[in-house]
Amino acid sequence: MINREDMLELTRRMTPGRTSMTRIAGCYLDAEGEIDGTFNTNFLNLSQADKGKNLLIARAIPFSRTNEQLVEYKFPKESMTPGSIWQLLTAMKSCGLKNDALMESFYELVAERYHTERAYAVFVFHDRYDVPLKASDKERLWESEEVFEYMICAVCPLEGDYEPGKPEWGFLFPSFSDRSGSPDCIAVFNEDTKHPHREMLE
Repeated sequence: MINREDMLELTRRMTPGRTSMTRIAGCYLDAEGEIDGTFNTNFLNLSQADKGKNLLIARAIPFSRTNEQLVEYKFPKESMTPGSIWQLLTAMKSCGLKNDALMESFYELVAERYHTERAYAVFVFHDRYDVPLKASDKERLWESEEVFEYMICAVCPLEGDYEPGKPEWGFLFPSFSDRSGSPDCIAVFNEDTKHPHREMLE
């Protein structure tokens, strides 16, 4: 089960003034899954307006209804092997989205599996959160407990010329539990819980 407070701790920092996002990458695809352009840039190089717009997209994933729209899954040990999706996600996170070959592999994987009748965009965000210690009275201390390095992916329908709508599917990897990263878990988001994208869990 996902602790709502853990997710709120992440989302409270997703404002232009507080964010520590390092990078944003992604691609645009047509309804058939053909890639129609990619992007990959340092998040700090964005304008304040673009930071705000993109943080709303990223924030929608952890801020969604916990354990309803956002559900945690554990990778089976047998699936955490070379060539697996777990290895690809781990490598993407570790390089901070800077390896274009890894990103292309991920976009192609999404294009092969994602079912939609509309053009859409894939956004991937990378962040390093310096998790502060908390005292026994739950007041924050200045010392850092750990650095939580993670990615947020959001798949959004396009509503105009490369203008993304609200995310329909996405994930937080690794998951964040008890104020710490869970490297063998992923939190998967489905906007429509009655018609989830089950094909993306295969």
